[in-house]
Amino acid sequence: MENKTPVISQMPSRRGTYAFMEDIFEFMFPVEISAASKQEERNENEKRLITNLSKIIAPLFSNDKTVSDHLAQKFFSEVSSLRQMLLSDAELFLASDPAANGPEEIIIAYPGFYAITMYRISHFLLLQGIPILPRLISEIAHSRTGIDIHPGATIGHPFFIDHGTGVVIGETTFIGNFVKIYQGVTLGAMAVKQQTKSSKRHPTIENNVVLYAGACILGGNTVVGHDSIIGGNVWLTNSVAPYSVVTHKADIHIRDKSELNDTINFII
Repeated sequence: MENKTPVISQMPSRRGTYAFMEDIFEFMFPVEISAASKQEERNENEKRLITNLSKIIAPLFSNDKTVSDHLAQKFFSEVSSLRQMLLSDAELFLASDPAANGPEEIIIAYPGFYAITMYRISHFLLLQGIPILPRLISEIAHSRTGIDIHPGATIGHPFFIDHGTGVVIGETTFIGNFVKIYQGVTLGAMAVKQQTKSSKRHPTIENNVVLYAGACILGGNTVVGHDSIIGGNVWLTNSVAPYSVVTHKADIHIRDKSELNDTINFII
């Protein structure tokens, strides 16, 4: 029997999407200041990117060029607003991380900033009714940064993710303004069931909240009130009032080695 490779129709090009992500990031935040000042060159780059985005979108709408061109133009009409929002994110990074030496370093080198940039792009595309592509963008960003933000999440600004590895933000999460998240934080659902798809499954994080490393906050009815601090490794499934401080108290016993009567043999 002949084995045939399945052909998936009406899907965006993964390679084309990855290239577009790199190009749009450099377009929004050009490395060379002189290049940004050359308006003619920038206009040409914008035209090229609009064409590329239209080509990526087209298979999702039965190759209707009128629809894909319109959606690509709509995205680029909002690029300036997205950039300003991201610059405010970068300012919160700078204010929150003493290791940061300037917004340029944050933009070019911080995985949290890259993940937020790709989230804001994918979220906008999702709101325009574009299927699949927003999720593909989020997954490529996830593979690059270790930060998994579903494009359906609603995230205010400015927003700060430090270190970022292992952060998971679910589809129906709501995050307010001036929120700070550290590595390993999960904003997830209480249960993974297809029947709950249309309901709010993920928590609400109000303004000015800090979520420290390893915190796990679950459930669509769970609300973390504004100006609260959630400590490291906290498991939270109930709402907390504004200005709360929630910590995890580990049951740790420390004793001197001389108290050990039995020999400890390590076998590796």
